Amino acid sequence: MDTPPTVGVALSHGFTGELAGIVPWATALRAAGFRVSTPLLPGHGTSVEDLARIPWRVWYEAYEAAYLELARDCDTVVAAGLSMGGALALRLAAHRLVAAVTVVNPALVVDDPRSHVSAVMRYVVKTVPGIHNDIKRPGQDEGGYDIVPVAAAHQMKLLFRDTVEALPRAVAPLQVFRSTVDHVVTSERSLGAILGRYGGTDIRLVRLTDSYHVATLDNDAETIFTRSAAFIRETIGTATHADAPVEGTRPTDGAESAA
Repeated sequence: MDTPPTVGVALSHGFTGELAGIVPWATALRAAGFRVSTPLLPGHGTSVEDLARIPWRVWYEAYEAAYLELARDCDTVVAAGLSMGGALALRLAAHRLVAAVTVVNPALVVDDPRSHVSAVMRYVVKTVPGIHNDIKRPGQDEGGYDIVPVAAAHQMKLLFRDTVEALPRAVAPLQVFRSTVDHVVTSERSLGAILGRYGGTDIRLVRLTDSYHVATLDNDAETIFTRSAAFIRETIGTATHADAPVEGTRPTDGAESAA
């Protein structure tokens, strides 16, 4: 009997968040038989002052290092992330060989109109109110900062710009979980950037109807856990039993898979 391949998952939390936001997802993926690495991005989980000093490439390098460690020990690696972590996963797919990508409410466009002047604003206004804990389910806490350094928000915008430009080079099968109500990634512009520029043709969109932005801690969390594991198994050919179906390919003109 053939030995199934060892599969690693590089899983990133979001901007200003902490590992608490993705721990349940990581735990579920480990229970499904995957090796999971969840790096704490530099400047996160320490202080707002630390975050304000970090260039976006340092966040990406920390995430990429997790991928490289997995790649040394695993037969194949999947990129995964929440929110800005989704952008990191998509950028990784454009620059490294990954077997698949699965992301939750990925951010690639800053919807806040103030972002247009963030390069100047960061020298005048140091912080703005935080964006963490957008969760419908009561009693959940992803951690994170109550305020956001404008300098860090500007770096995030630069990361998004670079990732959007790189998207045509990413070709791995992609699964996108998207909440119908999201108070952080408020528009569909980020999803539109993915659908319009992603280089691969196998894009599977799953709508989450009972969760807000941090859906990994919300009412649709089990959907994310079950369907991401099924997607990974299907994509890399390691399915050992019947899982919930994952429908469709690239959605067009509003044609989407149902949650």
